[in-house]
Amino acid sequence: MAQSIINTEIKPFNATAFHNGEFISVSEQDLLGKWSVVMFYPADFTFVCPTELGDMADHYEKLQSMGVEVYSVSTDTHFTHKAWHDTSDTINKINFPMIGDPTGAISRNFGVMIEEEGLALRGTFVINPEGQIKVAEIHDLGIGRSASELVRKVQAAQYVATHDGEVCPAKWQPGEETLAPSLDLVGKI
Repeated sequence: MAQSIINTEIKPFNATAFHNGEFISVSEQDLLGKWSVVMFYPADFTFVCPTELGDMADHYEKLQSMGVEVYSVSTDTHFTHKAWHDTSDTINKINFPMIGDPTGAISRNFGVMIEEEGLALRGTFVINPEGQIKVAEIHDLGIGRSASELVRKVQAAQYVATHDGEVCPAKWQPGEETLAPSLDLVGKI
């Protein structure tokens, strides 16, 4: 039986990312001390990927206002990320770091590497400031993700982290009622 990645700590990595017109170094240390989203996708210059990354770019300001940094990762190089950023109007609006993972090491760390293809599955991970994975969502290659639903999941994870003993029910939105699990609730929801 496979062990869940939920509540495990992110594994060490060192990589180069394209960010704001520059190549920067990124490691697991950069994810500590704040909330992070790590978003894996199969490859640059493809079909579903730019729609997802464009959607994330549209929600990036909201996530930043929540204290969240976003990192996109594919098995392309940081040079390929720059070329895609420079030639695609959709990708050009991205302001978050685009990490290159040409060896697949980071993709393997998160359990999304497709070995026989050298590509990553569509995996999204929400990581708390302590470096623990709190949300893991993995899709097959043809199924795109929703950044607005990711924002809601991050809001729920942040709420639960700061409200001991409370949980967020299905479709919870900030400001709505939460639940405090107890024996009294059993069979009444």
